[in-house]
Amino acid sequence: MKAEVSQQRSLLELAELDAEIARIEHRTKHLTEQQALQEAQAGHHEANDRLAALQLALADIDAQVAKFESEIDSVRQREDRDRSLLDGGTVDAKQLTELQHELDTLQRRQTSLEDSLLEVMERREELAADQDRVLAEIDQLQSTLSDAQRACDDARTQLAQQLHQSLSHRDDLAASIDEGLVTLYERQRARGGVGAGLLQGRRCGACRIEIDKGELARIAAAADDEVLRCPECSAILLRVKGFHA
Repeated sequence: MKAEVSQQRSLLELAELDAEIARIEHRTKHLTEQQALQEAQAGHHEANDRLAALQLALADIDAQVAKFESEIDSVRQREDRDRSLLDGGTVDAKQLTELQHELDTLQRRQTSLEDSLLEVMERREELAADQDRVLAEIDQLQSTLSDAQRACDDARTQLAQQLHQSLSHRDDLAASIDEGLVTLYERQRARGGVGAGLLQGRRCGACRIEIDKGELARIAAAADDEVLRCPECSAILLRVKGFHA
């Protein structure tokens, strides 16, 4: 197959453009901004889990506080009732002794309940402080998450624009190249390899493998418009002098 040197030059431009498109697509699939976003999401999720656990613990503590306060109130009411009976002077000696004994028991019970309530309230203060710290952390993480989302969206938008421009350029460039040459190029690409590469010294620009001297001699002897293939990877081997990608 033959193709003018200008056509081969255009094909090499097409190969370089396809390589750039592949890089854009790879970058889109492996955004560093996406990784940063996922890390921010994970941190935000973990902090919210800790907040939920603290809120459950606080709810449990509040239930304990309510229980102790109710028990203390009940003990105080019984104390008030017994003291009213004592102050009323209507009880006999036996009842007086029983009431005094019950008051002593109630006072000890109240002291025990109040001590327990104090411990629970101290624990509640610790949990409330932890909750405040986590809430502040979540606020900061939310800001980080918003920034990461914005950076990710911006990167995707920019890459989408670059991809659109490159694909549009590709369509125009491919249309300017001989159909048979493009077909050969696309067939090679469909096999999973690079469609075409520049001969760089002894090395094929597609597979990066050095070509032996015998093959190089055959290549050197071929006419400039002869379309050659790499003996190693079968990519179109282009001999375009002074090409800069």
